[in-house]
Amino acid sequence: MSPEKLGQHFLADESWLDRIEDEVRIDGGTWVEIGAGHGEMTTRLARRASKVLAIELDPSVARRLRNVTALCKNVEVVETDVLAADFEKLTGGARFSVYGNLPYYITSPILHRLFEHAERIAAIHIVIQYEVAARIVAPPGRRDYGYLSVASQWFGRPEIALRIPPGAFQPPPKVESALVSFHMPGARVEHSIEDEHAFLDFVKECFAQKRKTLRNNLRARLGTRAGEVLREACLAPDARAEQLTIAQFAALFRLARA
Repeated sequence: MSPEKLGQHFLADESWLDRIEDEVRIDGGTWVEIGAGHGEMTTRLARRASKVLAIELDPSVARRLRNVTALCKNVEVVETDVLAADFEKLTGGARFSVYGNLPYYITSPILHRLFEHAERIAAIHIVIQYEVAARIVAPPGRRDYGYLSVASQWFGRPEIALRIPPGAFQPPPKVESALVSFHMPGARVEHSIEDEHAFLDFVKECFAQKRKTLRNNLRARLGTRAGEVLREACLAPDARAEQLTIAQFAALFRLARA
């Protein structure tokens, strides 16, 4: 399968690679690189990291990557689908950081896969479509604020570090890109929620139909209790999910489970 069919756009502009390297601030440790491509960032990671696990799905690209990194004794090229990768086994249970130039069409599934290992991740730096980046960092009340915003901000503190033009890539994508940096941990350390999966499923239900009120979206779960739970949470009857802070979602979740 060609790189374009895999959604790969390789960073080729040296000046942008320099800027990304400066932002990522590689400082020892184990790094997992997702979508390592032709090794443009792999060799830069290898200069400062203790170990680099370079994940690449495309067999022909992985072969080329092994040649490019042959002299880098701290680089291991892992030919696999990142969504099927066993991060625990790959890293030997060690704490690790992540850099990735992600295929745009599977950004969200990759992030959720990483969030499963949030306890051991020091930082995440990903190059993604700018539109998705805006959703990840959006605060409550913004049009872009949704389930992905809450999930991302639950596990980390994401920020858009760089906006990257199409011309920095080969082949150039049709959209603008961004480097998003997640500083770990996120809002989860402020809230004592044991079952995070259940909490995030609850948030997803709250955003199920954005045009509907919370009361309507939660009716399937709470039935006639929906209005009562909103009142207990000090929320208006016509409140909508995009208006709630993460703290309000956490409080609402506890009341809904009571």
